[in-house]
Amino acid sequence: MPMMRIRHPVLVIFCLIFAVTLYAEDEILFREDFADLANWEPLIFPEISRHTTYFIEKQDDTTVLVADSNDGASALVYRQTFDISSYSTLHWRWKVDRVYSKGDYRQKSGDDYPLRVYVMFEYAPENASVGQRISYGLAKAIYGRYPPHSSLNYIWANRDEETEPVFSPYTDRSIMIPLESGSKKVGRWVDETVNMREDYGKAFGENPPAKASLAIMNDSDNTGEHATAYIQFIEVRK
Repeated sequence: MPMMRIRHPVLVIFCLIFAVTLYAEDEILFREDFADLANWEPLIFPEISRHTTYFIEKQDDTTVLVADSNDGASALVYRQTFDISSYSTLHWRWKVDRVYSKGDYRQKSGDDYPLRVYVMFEYAPENASVGQRISYGLAKAIYGRYPPHSSLNYIWANRDEETEPVFSPYTDRSIMIPLESGSKKVGRWVDETVNMREDYGKAFGENPPAKASLAIMNDSDNTGEHATAYIQFIEVRK
């Protein structure tokens, strides 16, 4: 049998590239490369007078988010929510210049981290009890928005021994998940990839609420210390 001849190899290559591109675009819901902060809004805590400073900095041939905290706290919240049942993988690259010597993830007095990436799951009033509606309504009156139903905190923990997930010292609706611990990798870029849906199931023993959003924070109000941290990119994908 004579071999089939490919008459248009350039067209075949183009079609393959186009198919791979479509697949890649479908895999990634969004990617933030921090050219600016247009997609983020500040979250200020009324009881904390000093705030973390967030700004964009050019490093080598890319831009990065810088989070500088000195005896203060505030966060950045991504403006859009996403469906975690369809997009459950979170991937980012981060770096810290130091950890907090007084940090202790089991104590309120040590609940500071040079960098954490929050996944916040949306509170739905229509699914809440009367007590929850009252509690969340009061919180909204203070903060201007509902607090999350629950959250995953992916943290750069301060101590070498802080390696296991624990609930926040403030609430059992927030789990602290150390991805890096102590100062071994301080000053180095580190890539992280997590499955948010799986981590939620392990932490809370149930499926997560459908809608989620992201937040980033460097906080130092409990320890009174100072650290600078960086994120080069963050993306949500399947």
